[in-house]
Amino acid sequence: MKTLIGGAVAAVLGIIGLAVWFPAFLQLLAGSIPIMLLLGGGLALYLGFDELKDSWKKEKEDVKEGDVDDPEKYKQEINDLKKEIESLKKA
Repeated sequence: MKTLIGGAVAAVLGIIGLAVWFPAFLQLLAGSIPIMLLLGGGLALYLGFDELKDSWKKEKEDVKEGDVDDPEKYKQEINDLKKEIESLKKA
């Protein structure tokens, strides 16, 4: 119950204070909006750059994994091609 009464008193005092110092409130609000935009933009740039770095790192890992040559794969491919050539010679 004390919390409810304290909250109601704080809300009433806040409304009265806002009505009395409304021009000062608007000036404070006008001064804080550019700062919030600047900080929000900086945060968005940082997060975007971090995401871009992660995608670059992932692409490099994919390239490294693709560079590994498997000699058995090539031997099998050569044998398959030899069989195909022999079958074409017979035909």
